[in-house]
Amino acid sequence: MLKLGVQVSIAGKIYKAVDRARELGCNTMQIFSRNPRSFKRKYLNKKDIEEFRKRRKEAKINPLIIHTVYTQNLASSNKRFYNLSIRDFIKDLGEAQSLGAEFVITHMGSFKKSTLKDGLRRVILALERILRKTPYNINILLENTSGSGHWLGSKISQIGYIIENLGKPKNLGMCLDTCHAYCAGYDIRTEKGLNILLEEIEHFVGIERLKVIHLNDTKDPLSSHKDRHWHIGEGRIGLEGFKRIINHPLLKRLPFILETPKKEEEDDLRNLETVRRLYNSSINL
Repeated sequence: MLKLGVQVSIAGKIYKAVDRARELGCNTMQIFSRNPRSFKRKYLNKKDIEEFRKRRKEAKINPLIIHTVYTQNLASSNKRFYNLSIRDFIKDLGEAQSLGAEFVITHMGSFKKSTLKDGLRRVILALERILRKTPYNINILLENTSGSGHWLGSKISQIGYIIENLGKPKNLGMCLDTCHAYCAGYDIRTEKGLNILLEEIEHFVGIERLKVIHLNDTKDPLSSHKDRHWHIGEGRIGLEGFKRIINHPLLKRLPFILETPKKEEEDDLRNLETVRRLYNSSINL
C-alpha cells in the first residue's frame, strides 16, 4: 500500500491536523508540534494530546512524523544557542512521545563561523546527549540538505559519518528529501543518478536506516545548492523522475511526505493525486 501524506498545519488545536490529513485522504502525515520559527514554546495540554491520539487512531494515520523546528541548530558555534538547541530538542522528543510519533526528523544544522569538521563534531556531541534521552520507540532521522551556505548534510557521507561516530545506534536513521538531493548534485531524475544515490546511502548509512522520503520537486538546476520546493512533476525532477522514485523496489514501501507549495487550497490535493497516478504506473526500473 502506498504510504502518502503531507506536512499538515497544526493551526488552532493540534488535533485539527489529523482532520486535515484525513480530508486529504492521507494515511501518514508530518507536523511541527509547535511554531517552527519561534524560540518561545507553548506546551501541549493533556486533553489535546488525548484527542490527537484518539483522532489519529480513528483516521488510521501511520506513521506519525514530527519535524523539528527551524530555530534549532545542532552544529552551531554559538555555545548558548547550541545548548539551547539540545535542550529544546530533548523537550520536543518528550512531546513527540506523548503524541505517539514514530519518527522525529531534524536538519543537522549550520557550521557558520566555524569549520565543516568542527560542525560535524558538534552534531555528534549534541546527538550523544539527545539520544540518551530519546524514547526507545522513536527514531531520530537526519535529513539531507541542498548544501546552501554552511548547512551540513548535502553529502550522504556526512550523514554516514555522524551515524558511524555515534556507534550506529538503532534509533538513528535518515530522511531523504528529493529536492535537496537534486540541488546538492544527485541527478535523481535519471535511473543512473537515482541508483548512484541509493548506492551511497547503502554504503555510508545503510539502506535499512532510510525511513522516510520528503517528496518534493524543485525549481532550481542540478547542483544549484538552492532549496525551493515545487509541485510534483512540474519542476526539474519531472514526472518520469518521480515515477521512478515512487516505484523503486527499495523505496516504494516507505512513507512519502509532500512538502510542496500551498498557495491555493487545491495544491495539496493536486500533488497527492499526481503521486497516486504515478504509483504502480508501468516503468522500466
